[in-house]
Order: sequence, then structure tokens, then C-alpha cells
Amino acid sequence: MSRFSLSAGSRRLLTGALVLLSLALPRVGSSQDEVARQRPTARSEGDRFVDTLLAKMTLEEKIGQMSQIALNSPEGPKRDERILKGEVGSFLFVRDPKEIDRLQHLAVEKSRLHIPLLFGFDVVHGYRTVYPVPLALAASWDPATAERAQRMAAREASSVGIRWTFAPMVDIARDPRWGRIMEGAGEDPFLGSRMAEAQVRGFQGSTLSDPGSILACVKHFAGYGAAAGGRDYDSSDISDEQLQNVYLPPFHAAINAGAGSIMSAYMDLNGVPATGNRWLLHDVLRKDWGFQGLVVSDWDSVPSLTTHGFASGPEDAAVRAVNAGVDMEMTSTTFRTYLADAVKKKLVAQSTIDDAVRSILLAKYKLGLFKNPYVPLERSQKELVSDEQRSTARAIATRTAVLLRNQNSLLPLKKDLHSIALIGPLIDSQPDIMGSWSLGAHPQDTVTVEEGLKRYLASSGTKLLATKGVEIERQQPSIFDDQFPSPKPTLTTDEAKQAEFNHAIDLVKQADVSMLILGEAQTMSGERASRSSLTLPGRQEQLLEAAVATGKPIVLVLVNGRPLNITWASEHVPAILDVWYPGTEAGDAIAELLFGEAVPGGKLPVTWPRSVGQVPIYYGRNLTQIPNDPDTRYWDGSGAPLYPFGYGMSYTTFSLGVVETSAKSVPSGGSVDVFIDVQNTGTVTGDEVVQLYTHQRSGSASRPVRELKGFRRITLKPGERQTVTLKLDTRELGFWSSQTRRWAIEAGVFDLWVGTDSNATQHATLEVTPQR
Repeated sequence: MSRFSLSAGSRRLLTGALVLLSLALPRVGSSQDEVARQRPTARSEGDRFVDTLLAKMTLEEKIGQMSQIALNSPEGPKRDERILKGEVGSFLFVRDPKEIDRLQHLAVEKSRLHIPLLFGFDVVHGYRTVYPVPLALAASWDPATAERAQRMAAREASSVGIRWTFAPMVDIARDPRWGRIMEGAGEDPFLGSRMAEAQVRGFQGSTLSDPGSILACVKHFAGYGAAAGGRDYDSSDISDEQLQNVYLPPFHAAINAGAGSIMSAYMDLNGVPATGNRWLLHDVLRKDWGFQGLVVSDWDSVPSLTTHGFASGPEDAAVRAVNAGVDMEMTSTTFRTYLADAVKKKLVAQSTIDDAVRSILLAKYKLGLFKNPYVPLERSQKELVSDEQRSTARAIATRTAVLLRNQNSLLPLKKDLHSIALIGPLIDSQPDIMGSWSLGAHPQDTVTVEEGLKRYLASSGTKLLATKGVEIERQQPSIFDDQFPSPKPTLTTDEAKQAEFNHAIDLVKQADVSMLILGEAQTMSGERASRSSLTLPGRQEQLLEAAVATGKPIVLVLVNGRPLNITWASEHVPAILDVWYPGTEAGDAIAELLFGEAVPGGKLPVTWPRSVGQVPIYYGRNLTQIPNDPDTRYWDGSGAPLYPFGYGMSYTTFSLGVVETSAKSVPSGGSVDVFIDVQNTGTVTGDEVVQLYTHQRSGSASRPVRELKGFRRITLKPGERQTVTLKLDTRELGFWSSQTRRWAIEAGVFDLWVGTDSNATQHATLEVTPQR
């Protein structure tokens, strides 16, 4: 009998008493009564304030609030004029605190209604101090770490007057070719939801009116991460079942955590552009979920409704976007140009405009901008790249690294080495080590790998032999080239390039051990940075293979924003450490990790393929009619991932005991505790991430073979044992069924696995019974 087979009693239970119960936690498809219960019944002070202000506004002033101007757009030079006329509600990319303060004084003191401006910026993983990219934060498998990073980012950004960030990005991504995978939490909706909540809490703090808080903007609503072929901006075609169960839950979690704004996506979702998709922006977001915050379009995505062939022209695009539920237009001018006439033509109701402006004004009210609009200029001098920011960035960079291989315990390195070779194109590049979306950073603040190792080895007597060996560059222009132009290769002839390559290998031969810092330049991941290949760019693979061929010990340190094809390295390189894009304190953090001052404890938030031919690959697949040998689907190679979701090693070892539960059965709507003993069986203190996976054996639809439903990161000293408790709420076992067309918890038998990655083997079962 298969372990997925049911006993006769269980079959009778399922066939005779299958119970579909709406989840207590509101999700897509929640009843109107449920949503209504979440909404406040009395008008708040902010609501009354905004209503009074709205009554004084002209139609043109209202539409002005619905317009955002980018500093680097053609509208940018007209900013003073627009402010005085009440034709702008928000600015993008203004980051000089003196200029922000000047513009705010102009709006509050010189415009007719004295409405403050809302200054936005892409504070994605830090502002001036750069933290590890969001995919790395997810690799910490510790929501508190993500929350802390974004709290520190909010403190810096707010200190210069920026009170709105276009983050977190919570798009689920299962295709590593997509460049923006680095901006999210990876492939899993449960991990993604926990990281979404944490980042919202970090940005917004306990109250938005706190001067150190900024408004979170959850993006990109919705399905952007499923772009066909991993090609940025391409259409997403997602089944209802996948949309509801995989792609929407992190958005809903972020909204339940209190996110104050949300951004519509660029692309078509199932044939309808997201920025004009009323089902998404009204039916799901506002009607079903009860969202009352601000909806902003993505960059130029309102006029792009015409480009898509959806709208007939710019006026039609403005009408469709605002009627769908967009409150503010980012950077383009179709709202300001066409909405007033559209209202007069009755193409847009006055109440629709009022509702949009109400959301914008209420966000400004909650941020405290009507009471405290100005920038305390002295605050930024104390906050930007402060010692506290740097120490926090360094600690988080060590916490997000993932150890992929450590043959014969090569790492951590001994401190009495005579010489170390430091090789690779990323050893001294400050912009590249920060990663994409580091728009507020100053590259000169960044500690390079070479600088960090020199500092660490200064008193040891160890000689550091450093050279690049090869150069890498992106051939096509990047949208970020104006911000951080990629360094151009210094070697121009084939002869010079080969001489540098040979020099690097000579240093490897001379050294006791070599570190190769390889991966992707900053512009190779991020927006408009999709790739058709996952190989190491340029001649990096050749350099790595030549270094290994010397027979000397090699440590590969990966700098990247996506899974890379390192199949050869996984078999031939003794030690592999993935540090992602670690940020401002990269060099010091990497030195601490390599020499054991910090012990890597991160886990992969996304499955790593062996080759691009396996993509998309993810652990939460459904069972097939031939469930055995699932990794033999290709006749010319393994279908198994190179590294499974949740995988990561440590400098120590751990053992897990037997899975136990507080009950063998639980009614729908209840919860159960899952216990397992974990012991550090090694010689150093280290972290382990205990992960809980479930599978519903049968029901109204086929369910994934495994789904993450709980995790906890713990720290154990050598020999220390701890009983880890993971609470499993049966609401997390619910799903949206394509047969019943609703969210439900179905009674039946569930498999539970607990372990340290998605291949967990410690097993138990749980029966969910109908609610009494």
C-alpha cells in the first residue's frame, strides 16, 4: 500500500462526510459578511478630516493629488509650478533632504489648500546603507531578520524626508531566469507570506505616524513573477487554482499585516492588463479583502494600457485604470490630462475620483504629514551609514548566507594560513556587491571583499594575493546604468585577457588556499535583467575549472540574485558559500563567515536546477500517475534539483528526533502542536531551520506533494538539545478548490514531515475532522 493510500475508515469519512468550511482567516472568496466585520463601523478622526478637506477641493486639485512626478521625468523641472497649482500629490526619486524640505514648505505654505506632498523612493533593501537583497533576506528563514532590515531602512529613508517605499515585492517566482526573482522571497507562498508580513511591519513600525516609519507598497499586484519564459514584462497566464493558492496569498498576508498601499503590475494577467483589471483591483482587493489603502500604478503602466491593445487611446486608458481601482498614476500624465473631461463626459463618476483622493489623503494623514510635514535636517546626519546601520547590515549579511557544500570541512578556514589567493571579477567592485535596487546608496560606502579580507587578516601575517583573473560585463544597457554605470573591462586585447587569466592561476598555485568570488554583476539581476542562461557569465566557469585543476583547495563564494548553474562546481569544488548580494558591509561579513567568526545558517528559498532545461522547477508539484522515481522525467539527464528548497549546511551538524503531535486528530478551525527534538552534534555553535511540510491525501482536488506550513530557526551550542514546537493551524491546510470555487478546509488525513529541507523524512499523520 502506498503511503498516500487511505484506510477504509478514512475513505468512508471522506466520501460520507467531506466538509467544506470557509477559512476563518479571510482570503480570496471570503464572504461579504466576513469582510464587513473587519471594517470599522464608526468614522475615524482621519476620515472626518479628509472628508472636510475633500469638500473644499476642486476637481482639478483632486486629480492633482492622483498624480506623481518623477524627478528625472520631463515633468520634473516643472515641480514648483505644479505644486503651486495643486497639480501633484507625490514625487518620486527626490532624495536630497534640503530639496524635499523646500518642496514641502512650498506645498504647505503656498498652495491653496496646504496639502503636504508624499515623497516616494524604491527603498527595496536599504536606503543609503544597503542590506542583503530580499531573496537573501528570505534565505535567513527568519522573519525577524527581514523585519529588522526594513526597519533600519525605514529609519534612514525617513530621515531625509522619504515616507513611501515601493516595497516589499511579494511576487512568487518559480523561474530563476526572471531577473526580479532577487526582489522577492522565492517560490513558496507560505515563506513568502511570512516575509511579506515581516517587511510590512519593518517599514511601517508600530504606527505610521512615527517619524521613523514609511508607508509600505506591496507589489506587483498580481502574477508578475509568472512572466512567460521568465521574460520581464511578458504576459502571465495563471490558472485560477494557482493564482488563488500560490500567487495571491503573500499579497493578502501583507494586507492583513496592515500594508498601507499596493502597486498594480505592468503585465497582462490572463489577457487583461493588471493596471486595468477591475477584478483584481476592485473585486479581489477591495471587495473580498476589504483593502482600504492607496493603489498606485507601476511606472507608465496607465498609458501602457494602450500599448497593450487594451485601451483605445490615452483617455480610454485613464478611464479604465481609475474605474478599475487605480488611485494614483506613477510618473505619467494621463490622469491629469484626461480625467477632468472624462468626469464631465460621465465616463468616470465623481464618487470614483473622491474615493481615490480619499485614499491618498488618508495615507498622508496616517503618516502624520498634515501635522509634521517638514524634514528635520539634523536627523539624517546621525542616521545615514551610522555605526548602528553598519553593524546591523553586517550581522544580517552573515545571517542570510547559505553554505551549499563543505567537503572535508574546508570551511571555516584556519587562521594560521601562510597565503590566500583572492580571485574573481567581483573582488573589488563596490556597486556589484550591493546588488540591484541600491538607488540611494553611495558605492564608496561599501566594503569590498578584498578590503574586508585585508582588514580581517591585517594582524595575522597571512599574505593576500589578489587579482581578477577575468572581467564580466552585461552587453546590453541596463535601466540602472545612469545610476551606477558598470565598470568597463580594463583588459581590451585577447592577449592581455589571457595573461590576466594565467596570472590568476599562478596565484592559485602559490597560495595555501584560494577564494574565487564569482557570480553576477549588479546589472545582471533585477528589473529588465532576465537571462536565457543560468551559467556563470563570461569566462568565470573556465577560470573556476582551471583553478580546481591545480589541485589546491578552492572556496567558491557566489555573489548573485538568482539560482545559478553550478552543477560542475557542486561535484568538484570543495566548499561553496552563497552570499547573494550582501550589501554595504559585504567584505567584513564574508570575512567573518569564511573564518568562522559567524556560522552560515541560511536555507535556500528557491529550488536550484541542474540546468536551465529543468525550469520551472519547484518542490510543491502535484503527484503524477507514476509517483515513484519522479526525477526520471528526462531520458537525457536527472530531473532532480541540484539543491532542494530549504537546503543549507552549517559548520556544525544536527540530529533530529521523532515527530510527535499534541493530538492525532483536530477539528477544522482548530490547531495542533508538532514537536521534534533537535540536537547540535558538532563542535561549534550553529543555527538550524526546522521545517514542517504537509500533504492532503485526498479531497476535492489534487494537492501538492508537499507544502511548507511552519518553520523555526534556532541556535544551539555544541551538544545542546532543544524540543522545537511548531503550531499547525488547520486554516493553513485550507485551499481554493477549482471544483467548489471557494476556500475550504477539507476533512481527511494529512501527512506531516519535519526536517531541514523539503526532502524531510521524519513523518507523522494528522486527521482533520468536521467542525463540531
